[in-house]
Amino acid sequence: MAKPAYTAHARVEGGRDGGRGSTSGGELDVRLALPKELGGDGDGVNPEQLFAVGWAACFEAVLGLVGKKEGVEAGDAVIDAAVSLVPAGGGRFVLAAELDVTLPSIADAAAAQELVRTAHGLCPYSTATRGNIDVAFTVNGVALS
Repeated sequence: MAKPAYTAHARVEGGRDGGRGSTSGGELDVRLALPKELGGDGDGVNPEQLFAVGWAACFEAVLGLVGKKEGVEAGDAVIDAAVSLVPAGGGRFVLAAELDVTLPSIADAAAAQELVRTAHGLCPYSTATRGNIDVAFTVNGVALS
């Protein structure tokens, strides 16, 4: 493996239902809970929420970098991410994701969609999930085809 540019360290104790998740430096310290939809009390965060925040934040940063490179304003992007647990039979679940990207400064639909396609090709979260889960994008209110 190549030498990492950065490594995040986190610890979970007690699992996703009633456990705690924290980062090594204390920046994040959360109670983990099953969502109500899965029979939990929902009084905490769950891994899907954390993944959605991480992916949206990374994707927004990549959009900004790609926009700068192409001379397009993308710094005002807003990403709404949804990460779902989808029943896969036999008590198993798989992940699926939807990223709703709003680019207020890009009125041209084709240009906005191309920027999102390029960012999806470069974002580390997109790379990690490519071919592994269903992912759908909406760009300025229009489904990305």
